[in-house]
Amino acid sequence: MKIIQTANSAPAIGPYSQAIVAGNLIFTSGQIALTPAGEFLDGTIEEQARQALKNLGAVLQAANSDFSKVVKTTIFLAEMDDFAKVNAIYAEFFGDAKPARSTVAAAKLPKNAKIEIEAIAEI
Repeated sequence: MKIIQTANSAPAIGPYSQAIVAGNLIFTSGQIALTPAGEFLDGTIEEQARQALKNLGAVLQAANSDFSKVVKTTIFLAEMDDFAKVNAIYAEFFGDAKPARSTVAAAKLPKNAKIEIEAIAEI
């Protein structure tokens, strides 16, 4: 196993790694709307989704992967009513890549975030 850590993504806010590489797969921790400087972006669902996906992209890149190699994502939403808005932002980042995905309503997310996204990808 290899720990992935990059200054280009949000720092971990607990005792965990941004991602772990095991074999030819990268398992990312959930990404919320924290800037790489560790400041929480308390904005709209669209702003938070973009920041979370930028963070996810930076972690994938640090492990020599990218959105086209993602095989599974899990999205946690504070409000399921934001599903369509998140889908539009998600499509901007994934383009033609269509990984398997689960979307779950979460009662509360870290920092009262509106969204958290994790992924599994090939390297």
